[in-house]
Amino acid sequence: MKKAYDEETVTKMSELLFIAADETRLKILLALIDGKKNVSELINDVNCSQSLVSHQLQVLKKAKLVSFEKQGNFIFYSLDDNHIYNLIKVAYDHVSEK
Repeated sequence: MKKAYDEETVTKMSELLFIAADETRLKILLALIDGKKNVSELINDVNCSQSLVSHQLQVLKKAKLVSFEKQGNFIFYSLDDNHIYNLIKVAYDHVSEK
């Protein structure tokens, strides 16, 4: 049975996948699968400059793909919810199949 989707939902899905498809943003999302990290940790994980990582985190926050929590002088980022984890995990599993 085929389900029809409304245009607004399709547009939102397209925007979500477009944002997640950027290589740097995808590396950040993959790095956050293991749990929350601060910007310094993400810089090491994705091997990009601080300004690029910070900019991409802003894009990901705006899209509600990541959330943040301030702890003292540090801000820790994490995947916003299990839906994001599942999206990244399914994509990884799909491309890793032999």
